Amino acid sequence: MIRTMFRALSPAGRSAPLSILIFHRVHERTDPMFPGEGDAARFDGLMAGLRHWCQVLPLDEALQMQREGRLPARAAAITFDDGYRDNHDVALPILQRHRLNACFFISTGFLDGGRMWNDTVIEVLRRHPGPQLALNGTRLEALGPLDLSGWPARRAAMERLLGHIKYLPLPERQLCVDELFAHSGVKAPSDLMMDSEQVLAMRRAGMVLGGHTVNHPILARLEEREARHEMAEGKRQLESLLGEAVQLFAYPNGKPGRDYTALHARLAREVGFAAAVTTAPGAARIDDDPFQVPRFTPWDFPRWRFGLRMVQNLRQRGERAL
Repeated sequence: MIRTMFRALSPAGRSAPLSILIFHRVHERTDPMFPGEGDAARFDGLMAGLRHWCQVLPLDEALQMQREGRLPARAAAITFDDGYRDNHDVALPILQRHRLNACFFISTGFLDGGRMWNDTVIEVLRRHPGPQLALNGTRLEALGPLDLSGWPARRAAMERLLGHIKYLPLPERQLCVDELFAHSGVKAPSDLMMDSEQVLAMRRAGMVLGGHTVNHPILARLEEREARHEMAEGKRQLESLLGEAVQLFAYPNGKPGRDYTALHARLAREVGFAAAVTTAPGAARIDDDPFQVPRFTPWDFPRWRFGLRMVQNLRQRGERAL
């Protein structure tokens, strides 16, 4: 049934839509901090369904074929954001087993032992041994003590903290995270992200690599000069590592008008990318701005729900920043 709906809604040629999926992590086992995000077994099942329903293409090839009006029917592409180590250790073997390609967007500043600010917050809340975390004497003191009495409470604290910190100016955001980390006494891991050799191994395996800035800032919160530097320097560093041009870019967070604007779409073109993707749901179409290509996140399970979500997404046009 789902394959039949794909045939009806996703024809070949100039009217062909492109479904682009976003993932971030694939845990070996279910993570209690993200029970809905999925683990290796669930990802394996979703990839089996995707291969049955769709023609999965490398993202760079798919976008080029769409621009030329020769995209096949039921076209799809897979993407991962940020550069987590489990992309190499867990997701890559599953993709290879199903003979699927994916594009991995890398924030270069966290390679080789770095850690994203949000992961510091998450790991503090995951690893803190007590049922409560006081924030006295920190920039987060106004939030009061955090209830950590069980996994639901820890997840609620995580949502509260991330929501409060995410859109702060970059220096203030980092100060808040540093104070939280020091105040908690937790030892956070240094192996959450890929190292340079793992990135190279992904490329040798035939995967596509794309830019995702250096430090994963909210571009709309930066001055134009800073935003340009983040985009161009991330591209330069990744190209230096790979020894080849990097053509694709993903906006951090990626919500049109909130996380990036039309200015940043122009900057992506100016620094040398051929296309850029957002996190606005919807299927990509031939008349879309190539620097505001929509993507969506379907972690629905069981597999038929995943398929129906993809079908629903085919009916939607992606929002863009003006």
